[in-house]
Amino acid sequence: MNICFPAGAITLAVCAISALRFLGSPCFAERLCGNSRLVQFLFRLRALLRLLDGSMAASCVLRRFCSAAAAAQSKATRWERLKNSRVGTWCHSLLGDYKEACREVFVGARERPVKATVYAALVGGMYACYRTNPDDTSFQTDLLETSNKLALLSPWIRSGTSDGHVQNLVKLRNQGRLRHLSLGLASLTYVVDFDHECSLYEAQCSALSVPWAELAKCVLDVGFGGRWWVLDHKMKDYDINEEEFKHLPSALAATAPPTAQETERNERLHKESWKPLVMEVEEETTVAMDSVRKEGEITAEGKERNA
Repeated sequence: MNICFPAGAITLAVCAISALRFLGSPCFAERLCGNSRLVQFLFRLRALLRLLDGSMAASCVLRRFCSAAAAAQSKATRWERLKNSRVGTWCHSLLGDYKEACREVFVGARERPVKATVYAALVGGMYACYRTNPDDTSFQTDLLETSNKLALLSPWIRSGTSDGHVQNLVKLRNQGRLRHLSLGLASLTYVVDFDHECSLYEAQCSALSVPWAELAKCVLDVGFGGRWWVLDHKMKDYDINEEEFKHLPSALAATAPPTAQETERNERLHKESWKPLVMEVEEETTVAMDSVRKEGEITAEGKERNA
C-alpha cells in the first residue's frame, strides 16, 4: 500500500519531527511534568509524526528500489531479457519436464533391468526393421536381377515355377499395374487393374477402386528385413526343371543331400582325376623278363624229356 502526501504536508511533518525531537528531550519533559494532559498530547503527536516519518522512509526506499531495478533491467543483456520473458520461461519449464522424465526412465531401468532390457530390445528391433524396410526401387532391382538370372539359363532347365512368377511380375511392371505400399516396418507390392496414367472412367473413379478389405487378394509380395520373401521363395532351385523328373519313380525322384563323408570323398576323387597318369616302366620290364625266362626254362625241360 502506497501512501501519498502533498508537498506542503511533507514539509510540515519534517518541521514537526524536528520540533518533536526538541520537545521530547528530558529537560523539557521535566518542565511540563505538572501538566499531564499536555504531556499526553505531546506524546500522541510524537507517535503520529513517527508514523508519518516511517511512511516517508518506506516510500523513499521503495522509490530507490524501483529506480535501481529499472536501471538493472536497462543494463541487462539480450539473452537475460529473452530468458526472463514468457517464451524463455516456457522453454525452461519444458526442458525441466524432459529432464525429469529422462531421470525417471534411468531410475526405472536401474530398478527393473529385465523389463528395461525387453523394452530396449523391442525398440531396437523396430528401428532395425524401419531402417531395413525395402522400398519400390529395391523390388524393381531384385525383379530385374532375377529375370537376368533366368535369361542366362536354357528353357529346358529353368524352373517352371520361378520362370512363371517372374514373367508375370515383369508383364505387370511393363503394364504399370504394380503398386508399392510402405507400412513403416514392412512393405507390400500389390497389383491394380489400371495404370496410373490411364484416363478411363473406371481407372479415375475412386468409388470403383479396390476396397481395402480386398487388398490381401491383390498382394504379390511382402518386403521385410531388407528382403522380398515371396520372390526369394519362388527363386529357390530356379535352375532345376521339375518337369524332367516328374516321370521318374518316387525312389529316384526323391534325393537326399550327401553327407559330409561322401562330399569329402567326391572332392578327393575329383582332385585325383586331375593328376597325370604315371606308367611304371621298370616294373613292366622286370615282369616281361621274368616271363621270358620262365618260358625258356619250360622249353629246355621239354627238350630234355624228349631226348
